[in-house]
Amino acid sequence: MQTSTHHLTIGDREVHKEFVADHEAQAEREWACLTLLAEHAPGLAPRPLRREDGDRPVIVMSRIAGEVLPARPLTTPEVGALGAALRRLYDVPVEAVTAAGIGSRRYGACALPGVLVEWLGDDVDLGECRDPGLVGEALDVARAYVADPRLPEPRETALGIADLNPANVMWDGRAVRLVDFEDGGLSEPAYELADHVEHLGSRLPGVYDADALARAVGLDAEGRERMAAYRPLYAAFWLAMLLPGNGGWRRNPPGTTEAQAAHFMALAGHH
Repeated sequence: MQTSTHHLTIGDREVHKEFVADHEAQAEREWACLTLLAEHAPGLAPRPLRREDGDRPVIVMSRIAGEVLPARPLTTPEVGALGAALRRLYDVPVEAVTAAGIGSRRYGACALPGVLVEWLGDDVDLGECRDPGLVGEALDVARAYVADPRLPEPRETALGIADLNPANVMWDGRAVRLVDFEDGGLSEPAYELADHVEHLGSRLPGVYDADALARAVGLDAEGRERMAAYRPLYAAFWLAMLLPGNGGWRRNPPGTTEAQAAHFMALAGHH
């Protein structure tokens, strides 16, 4: 399951991001992404300043303007600014991404179904759930779904951030900037947006409207269909994270798992 991989020290002009000792790969990925964006989309993300290698890898980057998105639905200007920021990200040439040595994003379209087969395959005691029957039914559906998800053919046509938790989106009243590229890499806009709108931190407070964000990014009809097809996959991801014994279960109030179970079932066509 996911674990925290960094500690931030925020100064007036610099931010020090210290990764845990065995996450050199995440530090390498973030440094590569920030370096690439400084050249091809300057101002979209922090500038990489230097690295401090010791017992734990540290990246020092510029502090960028703005405040994190609030936990409420975005206003029309905010949606437009976020869409424009993501479009700049997606327009970075794929050739430049590969030349920078950046591979597939973490939990990309090829990898995530297999990861979920493993995560959802574990025995889980649902006795602590408010509605064990609902969660058990959703778990059965999710296991069958990830074993044969019938997803679109994966594409790697753009650089993605992977984690668009609202805490990683900085808004200064005019423009949006993005932080936290440790899981970023090659992906496609439709897959990225499915991840973003299903992220529990954005979905529960309704931060991202799926249709509005897709329009703001400029997804065409095929892209919107692909985005919709990938959303149940990420709903299953969050169901796994919210099962008893996992971090999401401990961090969220009672009833969250049941709500996620119902949400996944609806997306998967089991009302």
